[in-house]
Amino acid sequence: MLNVQKYLKRLLYAAAALATFAAVTLAALISLDRAFPPPIPEQIAVSREVVDRDGALLRTYATQDGIWRLGVSLDQVDPAFVKMLVIYEDKRFWDHAGVDLLALARAAGQFAANGRIVSGGSTLSMQLARLTEPREERSLGSKLRQIFRAWQIERRLSKREILERYLTLAPYGGNLEGIRAASLAYFGKEPKRLTVSQSALLVALPQLPERRRPDRFRDAAETARDRVLTRMVDAGLLAEREAQRVSAEEVSEYRFPLPALAAHLADSAARAAPTSVRHTLTIQKSVQTALEAVARTAARRLGDRVSVAMVLADARTGEILGLVGSSDYFDAARSGWIDMTRASRSPGSTLKPFIYGLAFEQGLVAQETLIEDRPADFAGYRPRNFDLGYQGDVTVRQALQMSLNVPAVRLLDAVGPARLTARFRRADVTPSLPPGESRGLAIGLGGVGLTLRDLVQLYTSLANGGRAMRLRDGTETAFEPLPDGMIFEPQASWQVTDILAGVRPPENASPRAIAYKTGTSYGYRDAWSVGYDGGYVLGAWVGRADSGSVPGLAGYTSAAPILFEAFARSGLPVVPRQPAPAGASRQAPQDLPVTLKRFGTPDSGRILSASAGSAGPTVTEPAPRIVFPPDGAHVDLNASSGGNPLVLKLQGGRAPFRWLANGKPLAGAVRRPTATWQPDGAGYSTLTVIDAAGRAASVKVFVE
Repeated sequence: MLNVQKYLKRLLYAAAALATFAAVTLAALISLDRAFPPPIPEQIAVSREVVDRDGALLRTYATQDGIWRLGVSLDQVDPAFVKMLVIYEDKRFWDHAGVDLLALARAAGQFAANGRIVSGGSTLSMQLARLTEPREERSLGSKLRQIFRAWQIERRLSKREILERYLTLAPYGGNLEGIRAASLAYFGKEPKRLTVSQSALLVALPQLPERRRPDRFRDAAETARDRVLTRMVDAGLLAEREAQRVSAEEVSEYRFPLPALAAHLADSAARAAPTSVRHTLTIQKSVQTALEAVARTAARRLGDRVSVAMVLADARTGEILGLVGSSDYFDAARSGWIDMTRASRSPGSTLKPFIYGLAFEQGLVAQETLIEDRPADFAGYRPRNFDLGYQGDVTVRQALQMSLNVPAVRLLDAVGPARLTARFRRADVTPSLPPGESRGLAIGLGGVGLTLRDLVQLYTSLANGGRAMRLRDGTETAFEPLPDGMIFEPQASWQVTDILAGVRPPENASPRAIAYKTGTSYGYRDAWSVGYDGGYVLGAWVGRADSGSVPGLAGYTSAAPILFEAFARSGLPVVPRQPAPAGASRQAPQDLPVTLKRFGTPDSGRILSASAGSAGPTVTEPAPRIVFPPDGAHVDLNASSGGNPLVLKLQGGRAPFRWLANGKPLAGAVRRPTATWQPDGAGYSTLTVIDAAGRAASVKVFVE
């Protein structure tokens, strides 16, 4: 009995001593923990990312020390890979407090028995400690320090956070760190859906990343992968037959470049917010990928120094879905680093639709109105057609579809260059003029500077019934919609679109129900094509970044095929164009009023004789001017209860006069300078008068 009591007493002393030792050890550890906190940064320095509207990676930048290290969360990684990693590296990861004593004991026993390291005892927490506080030497002291740091890490981070940090910092060969950089470089995809073979390889790489790099040592990579597969079979995670099938797959030696889509726009985003790690653009990755492929192929086909730029925008919101600044950002021979969507260049004939739109809005012409295409002199300015030929009398529809220069200048002379540029300003687009030049008729044929983005912004108005939308790409620090984007009335916009929709597509073009216009600048320096349906606008530019001439370059043959191919490969659905608004229709020639059967007289640009260049007769009367109602007036006619007629008065002009309201002719021609108009209802209306010489005046009023 006495011996039992002595034994129990010794046992109690031993337990007390052990408890005291544990308490002292714990207190010492806590003191050390406070005195030497682990080097765990709140934020790991990762590569800057530029992503699309859905979060897909477009472009990434190496860190300041040249490392590709992308931030990652467990939600971005295949769960099967995570399970494989834990089984292979640290099967009791979810249960221990940073150190797996059983694994350490096993590793020590194997080392003692074999005289070499057979298996490691490091946990994922210990490996994270080594990654955050790297040490070259391998000694007992460094191992003890690693164990201590692992315990500290477990006190501060959750298991999920430990895994995420490990998967961000783990080395994968060369300048690749982290699971995302490795998956993108070795497999060309994000690690969300890895195959079994790919997962096994990525589990094996961090142990000896330089010796197992698949792009340099494929055999060693395959051997390491197969070792992981064998371990998975032993653990019951993988069937033996499946492991045999996977091990028969060859590891690819190819290393993919890290994504560099939308490079110019990504650079702009990085400059706009230099401290941000993640930038979100309005770009849609699938659209961007397709447009860049089209641009690269087209540039190679067109010439050694030729570049291609494109902008594709949602006309309803103004959001840019695809932007190609050059055919190849990294091609120095093509000056690929220059963003040609922002370069001011001559737009050629791409502004003609807006001239015609104003002419339709003012009631000067209808689609079947005849207009002369003959040599003419406009106060010394003598436009010529692209092919140097002339068509004689053509309809307005034919003149726009054939992109004839003289008819466009006749119409611009009638509506006025100042009015055209004023409408552009409503879309927040201001064409640049050559030094010392003023706004003249040459602007209708490309005698101004515009960027591709400006042009696409203007064309959103044609897709939106006359209202332009400000483009946005996600790089803006502040964004405000256009206060007044109405470039024309909906009826005028529909007339222009109806004409452009009938332009013949280029030969062998992919079919697409779009309206489009082409343009070529003077000297074959720039080729343009802009097209749209009811939802999207796409503009394409072709040329040299140094403004050099490209023989044979033309909008129809060079840029239009790119436009149609890009639309076809974008994957975007065809959106039907807007239906004809009230009062808009295509009238047959016999149904036109007399004043709309033919536009103008010889004085609207003197007709030049082929031999003598003599001028035709001139008109001496002053141009007509509407004196009542004045432009911008609010007129109270009790429109809500039927309304009263409005008396219209004009001065000047040559009788007879033809009045139009919102492009629709009123009663027949009158010789008196007064007329009456019965409004259909309240709202804005445009009133136009045309005299016998084809000169017109318009006012916009609001009927109440």
